[in-house]
Amino acid sequence: MFSALSLLTSVTLALNIAAKPVIIDRSPVLSIPLTKIHNITSGHNLVASGLARAQSFKDRAKTHDLAEIRKRQSVPVTNEMFIYIASVGVGASDTKYQLIVDTGSSNTWVGATTKYVPSSTSTDTGDRVSVSYGSGEFSGTEYIDQVTLSSSLVIKSQSIGVASSSAGFMGKDGILGIGPDDLTEGTVSGVSTVPTVTDNLFSQGTIAEKVVAISFEPTTTDAVTNGELFFGGTDSSKFTGSITYTNRTGDYWGINQNVTYGSTTIQSSLSGIVDTGTTLLYLEENSFDKYIEATGGTLDPATGLYKITTAQYNALENLVFTIGGTEFSLTPNAQIWPRSLNTNIGGSASSGGEAGFNFINGYVFLERFYSVFDTTNNRVGFATTASTTANTN
Repeated sequence: MFSALSLLTSVTLALNIAAKPVIIDRSPVLSIPLTKIHNITSGHNLVASGLARAQSFKDRAKTHDLAEIRKRQSVPVTNEMFIYIASVGVGASDTKYQLIVDTGSSNTWVGATTKYVPSSTSTDTGDRVSVSYGSGEFSGTEYIDQVTLSSSLVIKSQSIGVASSSAGFMGKDGILGIGPDDLTEGTVSGVSTVPTVTDNLFSQGTIAEKVVAISFEPTTTDAVTNGELFFGGTDSSKFTGSITYTNRTGDYWGINQNVTYGSTTIQSSLSGIVDTGTTLLYLEENSFDKYIEATGGTLDPATGLYKITTAQYNALENLVFTIGGTEFSLTPNAQIWPRSLNTNIGGSASSGGEAGFNFINGYVFLERFYSVFDTTNNRVGFATTASTTANTN
């Protein structure tokens, strides 16, 4: 059972918790900009959406029978979350689709809102495709087509899904899946797995390594282009110090980590995943209860998150994640829900909130640290950034 981390104060503060770099020559540019948007009307829906996604991860870890997984996910959930989107061109006409960047899945697909129109570069494979995300799903037909991430990142023959039906994608067009290709197993009829965009950029000689690095920044406003997706290496201008790497575990971008709060051990050497498709930071229930007890948070019925007083906020300590032998600290400011967005989750304008495999490190974590997803060496990396200790919230 998971609980979500993200605190509210009366200020109400919402707790947001529900090595040497490889440097690639910036010419040609191997990155694409990412824009942060949100679709949040209720803290309850936000937490429920994340929990449904967490359950889908756990179900897939137990079985790769997608029909069985869908049976377990039959309860409808309103998909509310922060997302980063990339504008991606498809086909000879380079039609632009606004795709959600997702490390927790690996299929790339379009057509949820802007409809796909075949062009001279399109090939209909005739294969059926279907993927469930816990808080959303799509089904349709698999095509081979040209995909343009940028002028320097053009994939001549990428397998993409074209949706005939979809649910839970908030007016966006689909997903840019950058998880490990294992996650495509069983999603497309007639094939065992589907090469990801990262796989094809590497096999077609565009990038030197199967590496994707992501830079996000915390912000209190909507529709801000402040993220970057970098293919083939890392962008040294986006992080400080060195990158710490740890071995990938499981089918997803999984890692092991310890978590402490002051003198309290929250988690000890447990496995979980790193996921751009999750807004909050989720801990399994026992770990979450330790955190709430240590911070003094109380459940806020209006938002479904946990609330702390101004005095409790002033006493907050860093929440420390030890990954690969390096400590990464979420400051008190990084643990709270942005005050300016309190009304979006049903809270008062003066408040902030607290949100809970064994953990999922979502945007709350990823907006404070640079992340590297390295398929070539089967590892995940993190580094501090200029935003690690920012007082953005």
